[in-house]
Amino acid sequence: MSDFFRKLLRSNEFYLLLVIVALAVLIEVRSGQFFTANNLVDLANAMVVPGLFAVGTYMVLVSGGIDVSFPALASLAVYAVTRVLVDNGYEGAIWLPFLMVIALGALLGAFNGSFAARLAVPTLIITLGTANVFKGVMQGALESVQIPTLPPSMAEFGRATLFIARNPQSGLTSSMPVAFLLLVVVVAIAFLIMRYTMFGRGVYAIGGDEASAIRAGFKVRRIKFWLYVIAGTIAALAGLVRTSMMGQMHPTNLLGMEIMVIAAVVLGGTAITGGTGTLTGVMLGTLLIVIVQNSMILIGIPTYWQRVALGVLIIAGTGISAVQLNRRRKRNRIVAA
Repeated sequence: MSDFFRKLLRSNEFYLLLVIVALAVLIEVRSGQFFTANNLVDLANAMVVPGLFAVGTYMVLVSGGIDVSFPALASLAVYAVTRVLVDNGYEGAIWLPFLMVIALGALLGAFNGSFAARLAVPTLIITLGTANVFKGVMQGALESVQIPTLPPSMAEFGRATLFIARNPQSGLTSSMPVAFLLLVVVVAIAFLIMRYTMFGRGVYAIGGDEASAIRAGFKVRRIKFWLYVIAGTIAALAGLVRTSMMGQMHPTNLLGMEIMVIAAVVLGGTAITGGTGTLTGVMLGTLLIVIVQNSMILIGIPTYWQRVALGVLIIAGTGISAVQLNRRRKRNRIVAA
């Protein structure tokens, strides 16, 4: 039992959970509204899209890479699919938009992966370049404009709910979207992949030391390529969910989310240099960001102070990653000595 508590006290997730609980209690004391059913459902609703993005970002960061192109990738994939379906008057089931978005997301992810796997260039530089390519194709070749009316199946998916929560005091209601189940499924699949497959072990090995991973027999180029294919697929799914829930396609709505998502993943304990990280931490980091963005208004904090708080969290996340890196280097020096 003592070993369990020592391990718990050393885990980043434990302290992150304490911060979330403290913030939740503070908001509850000041407003009396945080733990109401409708507010908790609103938080779960707000976690769906950044949570999906965070899963793909986590997998890339664990490998020692960094992907800042996923909002542009998602925007291009969803815009292209929506444009084609709307122009052809599609009125069929939701499975076709899902399949088309998955295919296009995988293709764009493969575009990222082909460069990341073969070029000895930091993936930050690669994905900055591909992000501009994706935005250029969407805004130039496709002449992107806002699409106010979605295909019926996409609109119905965006409105579909699991249940409705009601606040007995204010009378406000909030709907738990069916899309939340998609987040649960994606997190579960990612957990199984990263925990129980050779592919997942290879991702951690590459992030820890790529040269050692090669010597251990991992197909590093192949793993990197498919890693970005998976990340592209998840990002495209997140884009489809956001578009469906909004009830319209806005080409630039997702752009700029990369900083918030990367901050959430790093806050969750995923080292920005790779090799370490858990999905539990990722979801907790995402929840903390969502609470800052969505619930601090309950205690009367203006929007600009919420942005300050988000900036502080980003700095804190970077600091945590730097501390983890220094600790790892010290341990390696001690072992080497």
